[in-house]
Amino acid sequence: MTNPRYDIAVIGGGPAGMLAAGMAAQNGAKVILLEKNEQLGKKLLLSGKGRCNITTAEEDPTTVIEAFGKNGKFLYSALHEFSVQDTINFFNQLGVATKIERGQRVFPVSDQALDVLRALTNWLKEQKVRVVTGCTVIKLVKVGRQIEKVKSSRGDFFAGKFIITTGGQAASFTGSSGDGYAWAKKLGHQIVPPVPSLVPVRTKDAWVKDLQGLSLKNVRISIYQSLKKHDERFGDALFTHFGLSGPIILDMSKKIGTLLANGSVELRIDLKPALDFPQLDARIQRDLKKMSNKAFKNSLAELLPQKLIPVIVRMSGIDPEKKANNITKEERNKLLHLLKELRTHVSSLLGHEKAIVTAGGIELKELDPRTMRSKLINNLYFAGEIIDLDGPTGGYNLQMCWSTGYLAGTSAAL
Repeated sequence: MTNPRYDIAVIGGGPAGMLAAGMAAQNGAKVILLEKNEQLGKKLLLSGKGRCNITTAEEDPTTVIEAFGKNGKFLYSALHEFSVQDTINFFNQLGVATKIERGQRVFPVSDQALDVLRALTNWLKEQKVRVVTGCTVIKLVKVGRQIEKVKSSRGDFFAGKFIITTGGQAASFTGSSGDGYAWAKKLGHQIVPPVPSLVPVRTKDAWVKDLQGLSLKNVRISIYQSLKKHDERFGDALFTHFGLSGPIILDMSKKIGTLLANGSVELRIDLKPALDFPQLDARIQRDLKKMSNKAFKNSLAELLPQKLIPVIVRMSGIDPEKKANNITKEERNKLLHLLKELRTHVSSLLGHEKAIVTAGGIELKELDPRTMRSKLINNLYFAGEIIDLDGPTGGYNLQMCWSTGYLAGTSAAL
């Protein structure tokens, strides 16, 4: 028996694929969704540390677009068609109540990514999308400027139009192995080389390991190369056994990776960004005076997290047993600079398997931003992380998936 013909075949059952398939079906198309894992949304379940940071609460589309850097303007049409508020309304209508947390992050009230995935899979059932899991796509068969069918481990599937939403290479253990890049390349598309983005960094300095598990709140971290500052962010960071992670580091990782290709990169951590040098010096003098008869190593408890104190004491070169009131001006100055410019050197980024998203992908110039259709293949569309768009942490990348998935699905169904 030959496979029935579908109006639209969607390849890849992540956020963009589920939105594209459901929206196409909602607009009257007969849709099949092919996923190589045994379940849909495997990576979605990991997002927001299992809580699913659905989107950002940033209402101004221009600000959302700017967050994606120079390629962001490609998103104008997609965000116009399916905005941040549309996303929140969509999930609310599917029964997923949402809340806004620090940093304008939108989460389900239940704090369960599984609730988001269940809502989407139930919606796909309601829209009568045929979902085929455990289906490895082998190739897309092209005739002229059209895709004719998909050859897969589950047989051949014929459709009038095809949407590729296979993601990038981030969190590769979830099945994001970059298959879609290879198919697109064979079809004539240019691929901007994929690199890990939103990824932790390895550092060279031994002291960093002593701080494993220490979370830094409201710090400022700057990136330096050859004594020039290239970027800085304010927020939270985390020391790990290999280096640094947390929102600030993830957001700067793409820039760090670019700079590493040209030479060594230094990170400078301002532990007290609310105070300038003179203000912090006055604060240190006050604390030392208050603790005048205590050993230096016991005089910093009000200034620093407990875990950080031995490291700072050691790096300052000040005798840990020296009385606080005997600290010299030169010693205090050394301490001051450590607190305002705690320096560590990056050795590398962690790889795709530890990244949240992939930078790079399908060259945007070869896609129509108003429809997500390929300019090279008449009946082919792309959406989600496979295209050359990546944003910061905080729900931006999922919003890009929802918006481009929506646009691809509704456009293909016309």
